[in-house]
Amino acid sequence: MSTVHVSPADLEKFTKLFKGSLIPLHACLPGLTWVLHDYFVTIEDEIRYVWPQKWNAGKILFFWIRYYGIALLMFDVTQIHLFSRPGITSDNVCVAMDTIIRVVGAISLWSIEIVMQMRIYALYKCSKKVAMINFILFLASIGGFSWILIHNALRRHAVIADAIHLPLPGCPSIHTGIEWAQWVPATVFEGVLFGWALYKTLRSTVGRWQNGTRVSMYSLVLRDNLLYFFGITCLLIFNNLMVVGVTKIPWFSYSPFHAAMEIMTSRMLINLYKAAAQTEKESVYTTPMSTMTVFSSVEFA
Repeated sequence: MSTVHVSPADLEKFTKLFKGSLIPLHACLPGLTWVLHDYFVTIEDEIRYVWPQKWNAGKILFFWIRYYGIALLMFDVTQIHLFSRPGITSDNVCVAMDTIIRVVGAISLWSIEIVMQMRIYALYKCSKKVAMINFILFLASIGGFSWILIHNALRRHAVIADAIHLPLPGCPSIHTGIEWAQWVPATVFEGVLFGWALYKTLRSTVGRWQNGTRVSMYSLVLRDNLLYFFGITCLLIFNNLMVVGVTKIPWFSYSPFHAAMEIMTSRMLINLYKAAAQTEKESVYTTPMSTMTVFSSVEFA
């Protein structure tokens, strides 16, 4: 019986890849648990404040983001644990799934960015100029993402060639070339949207201080916008840092990122619907026009 000699360098490389494959295997489960827990915590508010509203673009997008996000986390967990079984992975399968995982995650992010563009549009008094600028930049971010995705997919075979046949639990967790740039277009676009929201927030805050007025629903929209953009931007930057590798942050998979996006956006929209319902109740004793303004804001949510 022949003995296979493994050099210390090869053993170290295999150990690193094996540990790197185990991290996504375990990290995806807390992501799914987190999003399901948040769903059951907020489902009462969803039923009370969202379900009774008339169907419009805002309500459709809410349900899409809410339930697509949950389905996305289930997909993450299923594919990671399925591929951890021996004999499942291959060169073609790993290349294909690497692309699919990024695309299904991007669909979630793009859906959320559409919602946020609508909110920025409403905050700037339905300015077509602002909407057109954001829409062009949105298309540019999709184009940049797609180009980098194709570039990485064409080179993925060569990147994993030396590791694909090793007894790893799943596809090799290897990131080289310009994979670190995959989410840079989205990060830049989120930064632009954050700038729009920050500008409006600063103007609103200064005006409120000068007039001594209380926090309005408009201010609530601005606050949620600001918190959302800051949170998503941080998540995108964190994803980029994981891919770069020089920061020593291990690759967690996209599950925590997908869970955080779904939770932040769902809660943001539920808060808006809840504030709209409360404002409508107060407006019964004032003027019908305030109610119309609230529901106009909700539709653009």
